[in-house]
Amino acid sequence: MEDDVNQWTNAKLCDVANLILGAILFFSPWIFAFAAGPQSQNAFASGIVIVVLSIAALAAYAVWEEWVNLIVGVWVLVSPWLLGFPATTAMTVHVIIGILVAVLAAIELWLMHQNPPTQSAA
Repeated sequence: MEDDVNQWTNAKLCDVANLILGAILFFSPWIFAFAAGPQSQNAFASGIVIVVLSIAALAAYAVWEEWVNLIVGVWVLVSPWLLGFPATTAMTVHVIIGILVAVLAAIELWLMHQNPPTQSAA
């Protein structure tokens, strides 16, 4: 029983961390003074998606939320090259946050694969 509680706590901590990372990404154009353009637009859109997925996962866990969060994390990681960001702070922020979001989503998927949540019949 204690393993289930720890696993649930670890999964929720991953979601909370992704929520914070999504918020940082959303506000990063103001925090780090990104240039207007694809850097800022990508940060806004990706940040909102990460925040919404994290809130949804905290409210009611579903595996698809973590898969989408993993995909968005990989997108944030590779988007500086695909969208042609100059080598600036925007690129660094996107790469770091993309790695962290993808890794946290992968960890949560791995945790759920190791110990799937039990569902009781209602």
